[in-house]
Amino acid sequence: MSEKLLKVRDLKIGATVYPPGEKPHDIEIVHGVSFELAKGQVLGLIGESGAGKSTIGLASMAYGRGGVQITGGEVWVNGRDILKTSQGDVRNLRGGEVTYVSQSAAASFNPAKKIMDQVIEAAVGQGKFSKRDAEARAVELFGKLGLPDPENIGNRYPHQVSGGQLQRCMTALALCPEPDLVVFDEPTTALDVTTQIDVLMAIKEAIRDTGVAALYITHDLAVVAQVSDDILVLKMGDMVEYGSVDQIINNPQEDYTKALVSVRSIDHAEKAPTPEPVLKVENITARYKGTNFDVLKNINVELHPGQTLAVVGESGSGKSTLARVITGLLPQSRGNIHFAGRDLSPSLDGRSREDLRELQMIYQMADVAMNPRQTVGTIIGRPLEFYFGLKGAEKRKRVVELLDEIEMGESFIDRYPAELSGGQKQRVCIARALAAKPKMIICDEVTSALDPLVADGILKLLLDLQKVEDVAYLFITHDLATVKAIADSISVMYQGEVVRYGGKTDVLSPPFDDYTDLLLSSVPEMKLGWLEEVIANRKMESAGN
Repeated sequence: MSEKLLKVRDLKIGATVYPPGEKPHDIEIVHGVSFELAKGQVLGLIGESGAGKSTIGLASMAYGRGGVQITGGEVWVNGRDILKTSQGDVRNLRGGEVTYVSQSAAASFNPAKKIMDQVIEAAVGQGKFSKRDAEARAVELFGKLGLPDPENIGNRYPHQVSGGQLQRCMTALALCPEPDLVVFDEPTTALDVTTQIDVLMAIKEAIRDTGVAALYITHDLAVVAQVSDDILVLKMGDMVEYGSVDQIINNPQEDYTKALVSVRSIDHAEKAPTPEPVLKVENITARYKGTNFDVLKNINVELHPGQTLAVVGESGSGKSTLARVITGLLPQSRGNIHFAGRDLSPSLDGRSREDLRELQMIYQMADVAMNPRQTVGTIIGRPLEFYFGLKGAEKRKRVVELLDEIEMGESFIDRYPAELSGGQKQRVCIARALAAKPKMIICDEVTSALDPLVADGILKLLLDLQKVEDVAYLFITHDLATVKAIADSISVMYQGEVVRYGGKTDVLSPPFDDYTDLLLSSVPEMKLGWLEEVIANRKMESAGN
């Protein structure tokens, strides 16, 4: 092992908090973390939200985001402690020796400047390359990262490329100055599974070809296992476990690491359909107002009482649009929706209170689905009052029952959304939907914004509630692992059409159509060498074609 490029010793990071009605006080959010990284090596930092992953990654650039401060320890880069160097040295470090790839490339690029100008900015600004040489290096990186038309893609603006392409452009930006270390901060979390694997492949090959060292930050252990040499597991600012990928995946020592490894091991047996469906979508075609093309084309699916239909596909496939049609937010241009033995009006205005009560929805972002000025009791109690006229003690009793059902309890009844974790907020949204005693709930990407362990808890809760309430779920997702855990039947959508539909066992069994095969083969597995196998298989298929 060569001399370590990055050495972090007993790193402590603090922040000042300002509780309502109390004096500001300092807290420690990272508690004595230590690790090392050699040139050409990749260290995965993994843990749930609040674990300190991004905070530690940014500390390798001597940077504290959002008012946090490095309060103790040492961070050595290329033989010097960057916490004790001059501001000028730190400025040269950032964007030169150490670069950063954020989770959202769309939020990181300037929409008013061409991609090439932004990719070469640090390399030219640091004096490492002339403009001409930097542009030549950028074109070379575009090619290595698998971007289309590498000679000319830099002339586009950020909005003129896809999300996956823009994330690879950001990787090119980070690699262009020939850094010694790149910090990848959740670079694939916001991407569809099919796009994610392309970006993962590009990142892995770029690291190999350039010999750069990397910190790879994520909450997905299956992803980090594909690109890392070692893994550091973090929880609430503490080191939980630190070792090789093989040891962490195949022989974890700590209970928390074992829980991360076993995520999504829910075993849900497919249930046989009942004779009469609660929902029947027949020949639905729809387009958005002011457009001249159909976003849904002749959709036919069924959902039976007490069962889950997973609607799966990448962004733009029409999943959420189908939900909008079913809920009456987007009237269809052709076709019918039968629900609970009756035809639903295409528009929301034409639907009865009973229609609204029996068909509920849980949204992806619980934060924006709740009024921040209302307590949990008020949020859950609203449908009880609106649909059933419950008030006073009777309403409170039912709210408490629902809080018990979602495994939170009466102690949360007077809390506000800001006082809840992400998983607790989503549980409150589930309780609000159940308060209406619905026959069907549309779950629109309800776990995609949650950490794996929290998401696992939500899926288990939904399955348990389904047994008790006999409610049907239309579960919209792009995550095949979630589909396997919760679905009874599956509808695979692509560009507004259903390309595969049936019971879970049938849909997930070969032979597959090309798109379903691509989806299934793109789900990261908790297995060493999985990414290399996928890359090799796709290269063979490409050569065969």
